[in-house]
Amino acid sequence: MTHDPELQPLIFCLFLSIYLITILGNLLIILAERADFSLHIPMFFFLSNLSLNDICLSSTTIPKLLVNIQTQDQKIIYTGCLSQVSFVLIFGGMENCLLAVMAYDQYDAICQPLRYQVILSSDFCVLLLVLSLLISTVHDLLHTVMALRLSFCTNVEIPHFCELAQLINLACSDTFINTLLVYSAANIFFGVPIAGIIFSYTKIVSSVFRMHSVGGRDKAFSTCGSHLSVVFLFYGAGFGVQLSPTVVDSSTKNAVASVMYIVIPQMMNPFIYSLRNREMKIALRHLISGKPFLFLCS
Repeated sequence: MTHDPELQPLIFCLFLSIYLITILGNLLIILAERADFSLHIPMFFFLSNLSLNDICLSSTTIPKLLVNIQTQDQKIIYTGCLSQVSFVLIFGGMENCLLAVMAYDQYDAICQPLRYQVILSSDFCVLLLVLSLLISTVHDLLHTVMALRLSFCTNVEIPHFCELAQLINLACSDTFINTLLVYSAANIFFGVPIAGIIFSYTKIVSSVFRMHSVGGRDKAFSTCGSHLSVVFLFYGAGFGVQLSPTVVDSSTKNAVASVMYIVIPQMMNPFIYSLRNREMKIALRHLISGKPFLFLCS
């Protein structure tokens, strides 16, 4: 971020607006899913949990950033940094797992429609959610425990955003095991869900092109469009920042990466689903007008 005092109020208002839009948008998705009985199906169950996770993920960094800008103190101490890294790993990991679970949901809905309700029962949906949280927590604990083994020659102060790579780079002790764990865990933890998403949509596309009904094809593509847009936004933002040759300064790279990972996708997800999904648009319209609450009370 900039050190120019004249730009600080503008940056503060920008991030405050983004944060409020993120909270409001995702909260509306959750309320719409809970208020409208027609949305009580696995797809919207996972979507509401994705929205809850997006709220939590955004809240791990943006409030601290706003406080830093307001107090003009741009540093995060070691304990706060480690806590922030831990929560980002958990909620970022949940996002990763939930996108894979939602791809599996789309696969069952389109490729096995007659068995959809049987396969994705309420208990199985909760199990997938708990399993995603468990995997994300284990992934976080691996890195957090290993990070606690690091020793530092000076007090660790990182500007604005904390990432695990920053902590490792600032350590004075041997970081070979930590670096190896980062790359190994990333390849497995992110590679497996991405492979699952690709496999699911390969089957979905194959199944859709075998449909004789044009209306059925359009509905299938419309159903998958929202999820695919979110997938491309989440993974595309991550890969784009990490592979960009133009970002060479480490602090700038970390700030941009945090914005891309934790601000933009989480803010855009509610808009993508509300604009591209007919059922969600109807539910949100009813929610804003108060009809679902009248229905539930009647």
